[in-house]
Amino acid sequence: MRRVVITGQGAFCALGASAGETGAAMREGRCGIGELDFADVERLSIRIGAQIRGYDPEAHFPKQALTLYDPFTQYALIAAREALAGSGLEITEELGEEAGVVLGTAGGGLQTQDENYRDVFERGKNRVHPFVVPRLMMNAAASHVSMAHGLRGPAFSVATACASSNHAMGQALGLIRSGQARVVLTGGSDSMLCFGGIKAWEGLRVMSKDGCRPFSASRNGMVQGEGAAVFVFEEYEHARARGAEILAEVAGFSMTSDASDIVTPNQHGAERAIRGALRDAGLAPEAVGYVNAHGTGTTVNDRTECAAIRAVFGAHADRLMVSSTKSMHGHIMGGTGAVEMLACVMALREGVIAPTIGYDAPDPDCDLDVVPNEARAARVGAVMSNAFAFGGLNAVLALRAV
Repeated sequence: MRRVVITGQGAFCALGASAGETGAAMREGRCGIGELDFADVERLSIRIGAQIRGYDPEAHFPKQALTLYDPFTQYALIAAREALAGSGLEITEELGEEAGVVLGTAGGGLQTQDENYRDVFERGKNRVHPFVVPRLMMNAAASHVSMAHGLRGPAFSVATACASSNHAMGQALGLIRSGQARVVLTGGSDSMLCFGGIKAWEGLRVMSKDGCRPFSASRNGMVQGEGAAVFVFEEYEHARARGAEILAEVAGFSMTSDASDIVTPNQHGAERAIRGALRDAGLAPEAVGYVNAHGTGTTVNDRTECAAIRAVFGAHADRLMVSSTKSMHGHIMGGTGAVEMLACVMALREGVIAPTIGYDAPDPDCDLDVVPNEARAARVGAVMSNAFAFGGLNAVLALRAV
């Protein structure tokens, strides 16, 4: 079975306009959550989020191209551009036929949808722009990334709510392992910080009005964010032959379904996904030094995830570092697992464990080392990334140093 490595990464979110800036913010424990700024925000009861500030689309794209790009597509294109440049890959005519794109998203072009609902229902317009469908469709980001870089192999989107990015990266891993591709740009993107996007989530009553504090006894809900992260997954021998810098090896992946409840997580489904990723990677539980948790900051999610980690890792759970970077960049929905993968790569390459900020009081149901408030220097040889989505869909990735 072919080995798969990461040779490039890119990001664009509230913490930074690049993978480097985002990693620096994680190291510093910086918070990207603040007051939301968009039309009709005063009608919302939830008015905070990890919103990208000071963004000028025309600094990144020609004005004509922007007629086709919802923000979620823009963010994916920016991140993909950085990832590919950092990898040093030249997409030749030959390689382009064996190179693909798999991106996760939960909302697709939700901002486009929101704006056009306003035009039709609020402003009484009877026409919408002819490119509304190409802008809002779930596969828009993946398709534009493939077109921008001549990637003519497998290209598609994955939509599994908050696990979309991890599922996408798992599919990219499978494509390379099976020989269907040599290179895949993969990750995820979402931009749901608009009136309709927040209003829908308000109805679930799982949102916090004052901040994201995963694992803390004072936690009271999640906070939404927006952005994208994209990685270059490459077949190991191909990367080595061209002398590429290898950031990490994607060692294992597993996905499970709870088949129990549409919104409430199930400990056994999470356990099976974690165990499956360890098995696929050929890793003993004791080999893992860090887990980037799903860690949304809701009471049920955090408690269930901690119980699943304890069940899988046993006594080693007391030595395991487990943090949630959502405390800094918010919950980016379908893009969140990709942004969190940056923390996993940072742990392996730099020996820096991203913290769980906002932690102010221990919860006996979350009695793990959650790396509270400050990043930590620690050498680890293997890490994991958890994603547990509404619908009972679980996706866990295992990475190791090369």
